[in-house]
Amino acid sequence: MERRVYITVDHLDDLFGPVYLRVGDELKIKKEHDNCYDDEAIAVFKKENKCAYVANSVRTVARGTFSAGRIYDLIGEEGECVVRFILEDKAIAEVLKG
Repeated sequence: MERRVYITVDHLDDLFGPVYLRVGDELKIKKEHDNCYDDEAIAVFKKENKCAYVANSVRTVARGTFSAGRIYDLIGEEGECVVRFILEDKAIAEVLKG
């Protein structure tokens, strides 16, 4: 049985203005090599617009989801995910394989 990988999409309001995600939205995730704050930063894009980051801190990663550091080597340079749940200021997305 293949295990599903879920991530926390964080910073929905404070970095990029209001971001409106809905369950079922397809998002791109891309490594951000030039990020001076996080060596394992993964940016989240909705329709080619950067809208958030994959959470990478014990304070921001929702329980049961993977941090950016844990999926960093799984996605290559970029990947895709689908929003499965919406929380108050975060979203939970499933990383798609292939």
